[in-house]
Amino acid sequence: MNIAKTAAASAVAASLLGATVAFASPASALSWHCTTSSKSIDDAGYSGPWADNWDFKVTNCAARSGSYVYAKSTIRWDAPAYYSGATATFDGAKFRTYIKRSATGTVLRYATYDVENRLEHSDSYGNGSWTTPTISYRVGSSRAYGDGALKLDWHSDGAGFRNYGFTGSPGA
Repeated sequence: MNIAKTAAASAVAASLLGATVAFASPASALSWHCTTSSKSIDDAGYSGPWADNWDFKVTNCAARSGSYVYAKSTIRWDAPAYYSGATATFDGAKFRTYIKRSATGTVLRYATYDVENRLEHSDSYGNGSWTTPTISYRVGSSRAYGDGALKLDWHSDGAGFRNYGFTGSPGA
């Protein structure tokens, strides 16, 4: 009798385990298609003698699952080390991740994230990175791609937010 109960319990456990695996989140099993691009961006609020360019690398990614397209971005930055912990560099800093229609570039969905604190609290060398949450949009059979842009409001430059675009992902 104990063998029969053990076998039944094992079958139930295997069945539940299989159901759990089958219902894993779609974003975890996606095949991502990504493009990385770079920009060296001058601190528009500083005109002194020291180096003040921030080097950004942004990787924009898209993936498809059925009729949905997913997008996410990873931002990496390298600023001069003396910017680390300097909380007066930006009056605002945001990153926007997009899902766009491939053919027209029409924005289907976007999400905007505040990144000012992340940028101003880089490691002691002025470096850092961050990956956005994943966004999704139902596109049916149409192709779409992921894209992203930095929106920086440099402290004391008087120009407000400046937009710095990066290269979008391949279509999904």
